[in-house]
Amino acid sequence: MSIANEIWHNANIRTLDASNPAASALAVLDGRIMGVGSDPDILQLCGPGTKLHDLHGRQILPGFVESHTHALWGSCQALFEINVSFQASFDDLVAAIREEASGSSSHAIVTGGPWRPDMRSAMGPIPRDTLDAISPDVAVAISDVTKHLLWCNSRALEMAGLDDDVEDIPGGVIERDANTGKPNGILAETACAPVRKLFRRNERELAEASRHFIGYFNSLGFTAFKEPMATEAELAAYRAADERGELTLHMAAHLVRQSPLVPEMVPYEELERWRREYASPNVRTSFAKLFLDGVAPGFTASFLQPYLNSAGVGVENHDPDATLLLTPEQIADEIIELDRRGFTVKMHSVGDNATRRGLDGIEAARKRNGDSGLRHEIAHAAFIDKTDLPRFAKLSAVAEVSPKLWFPNPATAAQVEVLGEERVERCHAIKDYLSAGAEVTYASDWPAAAPNANPWIGLAGMISRKDPTGKFAGSVGADQAISLDEALPLFTTNGARSLDMENETGSLKDGKWADFIVLDEPLESLSPEEIGAVEVRQTIWKGKTVFER
Repeated sequence: MSIANEIWHNANIRTLDASNPAASALAVLDGRIMGVGSDPDILQLCGPGTKLHDLHGRQILPGFVESHTHALWGSCQALFEINVSFQASFDDLVAAIREEASGSSSHAIVTGGPWRPDMRSAMGPIPRDTLDAISPDVAVAISDVTKHLLWCNSRALEMAGLDDDVEDIPGGVIERDANTGKPNGILAETACAPVRKLFRRNERELAEASRHFIGYFNSLGFTAFKEPMATEAELAAYRAADERGELTLHMAAHLVRQSPLVPEMVPYEELERWRREYASPNVRTSFAKLFLDGVAPGFTASFLQPYLNSAGVGVENHDPDATLLLTPEQIADEIIELDRRGFTVKMHSVGDNATRRGLDGIEAARKRNGDSGLRHEIAHAAFIDKTDLPRFAKLSAVAEVSPKLWFPNPATAAQVEVLGEERVERCHAIKDYLSAGAEVTYASDWPAAAPNANPWIGLAGMISRKDPTGKFAGSVGADQAISLDEALPLFTTNGARSLDMENETGSLKDGKWADFIVLDEPLESLSPEEIGAVEVRQTIWKGKTVFER
């Protein structure tokens, strides 16, 4: 009989394995689980060299899976850019910009943020002029909370080649001065691409950012994640971290076929090369990314019903498809081809019309290619028409819910302003998704529209639909609250399936990787507010302790 390397016992174990849901002990051999059961049974696997861990009733859960987070982007922001809080005042943001610009050369570009929609009036009638007064010589391009809009000064526009006579960019918005027609400094979607091409990080910085997000994610209890928007630079950084032995996470990278940051289509042959060259033991690359629409605060999300007239957008001749970044026919063609090539597609979709068009595309792929077995994903899936709910199960599609907009937060007021309270109450209809048989995964979308990657706040908000930190009163879609038992698979087993790793991680079962976390108290004994404040005691990945408090 084999002897375990380590045994955790006297524990409260939630395995997320339906055939063996609860246990008190777990044994690990060579990074994999060799037994989950009662103390008497598992302790028989103990030998002279076995390391024993008496947990004194503490809880063990499978490691969490983050299904949509821009890990390098978030870490670069934390380490190298302006990074004020989501609740910061306009004066706080201006002070941070002024300080950063004063220490930068005229060849640099100051980036970071974020700014919120409620700050627009403070930017003045011509926002670029306001930034020019703060930093006349150093380029400044500040992201909004969604990362879909930029606030630029004249130097940044000049460096990006966006002169006063620049024509509109397909799929994007260049806001203009009503009197002169010149760009006023606010860019949205693909119009941001020329400026974002100036945001470059060198190999040393990307290595530092990799170490930062790995430590951060492990401390939160993550043992796996998905990068939703990888270009070659990110792929090289992830593979390098794995080759250095630093990547203590399973991961998948969705290779960018098209996005507002890379508006031109990346050729299929290039995606195939990336898939081959950047795959490594812990980096999976048979995943692709498309953008179907934008974001509600920028009026670029694609809704069946128009934005509110009071928000400043006319409702006459409303065309839901007008705000799509790809035509419905292009969406279908893309998914058919990517499915044929074996790529699992993640589609950015905020508005209910974009979600419908994404499902139409998956349906077209099923009809053309048959059932490939690939579970294509509607990313964000924030709004959905009820008639489309059953299509997720029918098409084996995944509803990935992000960012954490299912409880009151800094973005709620901006959503209400453009969509109205009644529609915002339908944001992230998680209970309806589950009731319709849809597979749902959790994600944060950090750092886009998410101040942090903390999953515990997201879990707490899911089961209460209230802000577990108490900073924002009220609730969002209270009728969409789900139970702890219903929520945990979104963070574990469902996330593992989205990585195509359901046989390797996501639940605690013999033969799977020993990916789990230790908590001081069982979640079922905690209130939502207490769950939101959880601090992980220990994170184990492939049998190795990668974080310990």
